[in-house]
Amino acid sequence: MARIRQQRTVLLAAIVIGLVALAAGMNKWAVLALLVLMIAIVLLNSMPAVQAKLAEPPELEPEAPASLLPAVSATLAGLDIPVMLLSGDASVLFQNRAAERAFGEVVIGAHISARLRSPGILDMVGETIATNAPNQIEHSERLPSERVYIVRSAPIDLGGAGNGERFFLLSFRDISEVRRIDRMRSDFVANASHELRTPLASLRGFIETIQGPAKNDPKAQERFLGIMFDQTTRMSRLVDDLLSLSRLELKSHIAPDEKVDLVPLLGHVRDALVPLATEVGVEINLHLPEGKAEVLGDRDELVQVFENLMENACKYGQEGKVVDVHVKNASGEAVEVSIADKGPGIPAEHVPRLTERFYRVNIEDSRSKKGTGLGLAIVKHILTRHRARLIVKSEIGKGTEFTVRF
Repeated sequence: MARIRQQRTVLLAAIVIGLVALAAGMNKWAVLALLVLMIAIVLLNSMPAVQAKLAEPPELEPEAPASLLPAVSATLAGLDIPVMLLSGDASVLFQNRAAERAFGEVVIGAHISARLRSPGILDMVGETIATNAPNQIEHSERLPSERVYIVRSAPIDLGGAGNGERFFLLSFRDISEVRRIDRMRSDFVANASHELRTPLASLRGFIETIQGPAKNDPKAQERFLGIMFDQTTRMSRLVDDLLSLSRLELKSHIAPDEKVDLVPLLGHVRDALVPLATEVGVEINLHLPEGKAEVLGDRDELVQVFENLMENACKYGQEGKVVDVHVKNASGEAVEVSIADKGPGIPAEHVPRLTERFYRVNIEDSRSKKGTGLGLAIVKHILTRHRARLIVKSEIGKGTEFTVRF
């Protein structure tokens, strides 16, 4: 209709022409046909403009941006560290599975203080909300187990999807293992320093005595020199063990791939320890299977393992007078080597810590038997590289059994 109104001048002219034709005596039907024809021509001329107008794409009104919260929640759910999404009033909008496992499930919409009672965390969150700046603190959990976290709060920008609402991310990075390793390293350095300081102090004292009061006493010098030799031998063993541990740690991720027959290897180890066993009055009995007992391993390292275990059995189980070595090589089952003594046994509370560096059940007894406190730690590292396990069973008054399962 708008296009027809634009053509009203032409239509008016057509009507005037029709009236003039009627006044001139033309047939009224002919005049009517002429008028219809002229109107049709006008309408046809207006169609392309109408079609062009219809063909133009309609102007779309701008849509409001879709909420990004579901996408953010889905992303946070895939993280393996505890994460919580908070609103501007510190209410919990989302927590991932890792956060549920670490701190328990929290009701969505509840204030963060309903789950986390730490004043340090709550103060940090409040400061982040007030200043809109990131913050972090260190937080320790005592129950159900001791854990240490770096807790960080930071504002996040959802690009206007929150309709002006502010959001904050609370994350927890677990550094418990890092702290445990740092503590072990510190203990190791302290223990190593102590182990070296004792013989060094003895050496210095004896040297000063030989240079002073015993300067002209050959018998005292001979006795002191013997003690000094024992102390230097002890330090040499300690340094050798420390170097062995360092080498093992460097290649702990590389599993050996050579076949080693344990039957002749254990015979070699027993023969090497016969003088020590005879000295302490112990007999080492081998119970070996017929044929081979092959495992994938490093021969020299396995010799070190079984030398250590048999030597410990002789030294600390000498009261029982016998050390039995059994090899189990049943078809389809893991190869096992068990070394058992009939000594006094080890109290149960000490068994889990036997493979710790410098850990001793009885410090004086260990030193009197020339132990460095690193033997079982070396055994553990070697067996870890061999993908094997060390199983310890002990009963007070009945002896101790160490089993290596490949």
